[in-house]
Amino acid sequence: MTPLVTIVALCYNHARFLRPALDSILAQTYPRLEVFLVDDGSTDDSIAVLREYAAAHPEWKTVFLPQNIGNCAAFNRAFFQSQGEFLIDFATDDILLPERVARQVARFQELDASYGMLYGNVALHTEAGEFQRLFHAPGPTGALQPAPASGWVFEDVLRRFFISAPSMMMRRATLEQLNGYDETLAYEDFDFWVRASRNWQFSYQDEILTEKRLHPRSMSAQGYRPGDPLVASTIRICHKAAALCRTAAEREALAERVRWELRQAARWGNLPEARDLYALLRELGGAGLIEHGIGAYLKVRG
Repeated sequence: MTPLVTIVALCYNHARFLRPALDSILAQTYPRLEVFLVDDGSTDDSIAVLREYAAAHPEWKTVFLPQNIGNCAAFNRAFFQSQGEFLIDFATDDILLPERVARQVARFQELDASYGMLYGNVALHTEAGEFQRLFHAPGPTGALQPAPASGWVFEDVLRRFFISAPSMMMRRATLEQLNGYDETLAYEDFDFWVRASRNWQFSYQDEILTEKRLHPRSMSAQGYRPGDPLVASTIRICHKAAALCRTAAEREALAERVRWELRQAARWGNLPEARDLYALLRELGGAGLIEHGIGAYLKVRG
């Protein structure tokens, strides 16, 4: 039987992007979709557009939240009502190309049940919709950068950033094992990658099936500047990852990530966060001369 696929279309103040995003759901060639329109307390005209599409497509389900509760919690409100064997977390400022669901389901059906997530390449566009670049682009040698990884990728996930979250399709059983996204966090992808890759394999699909908009004012674009809401979540995820490490190689991979995070925190003057990261790095045994120098500076600053 053709698997049911759930698309959780998550909106927060995406009114000017909503119509092309929702039209891209309607353009899918795949025949069995369960669609949730989730509004996370938008203050623009998003609700009006969502209601229009919901009225035109009564089989679509709606979750309209009276106030903003964040991506993780908003996604979970739909996930725990959904039935799909596979799920797509779809930000409604992006575009699903027509074969997106069909191609990803076909790929999942080639994999065994140990694979919990697959991802692919993404075309990155400006807010106005102009193509900028590919997320995985050929480097000087022709190899894709960042280099994709497939299989048991826990160590890769700890060490480096190589997955474009908008391209993901997740197996329901994987999300259920994790009890959905961690609602205490400000963002979802890094934590999902860490927790899911511990027990599930990932697969890279070398196709461009998604268009993502780049927002220069997004939270991720402002990373590590004072007041950045994502830093505390990143640190919590690193602590969670440390508890999941089983080998020296995994701990060193996490130490590499923490070293980078520590340097960014120190660079932008996030001193409490830098202290936490330095302490974690010392626990991992991964502090070098530069990191000890940062530690000495933090000690002087009290």
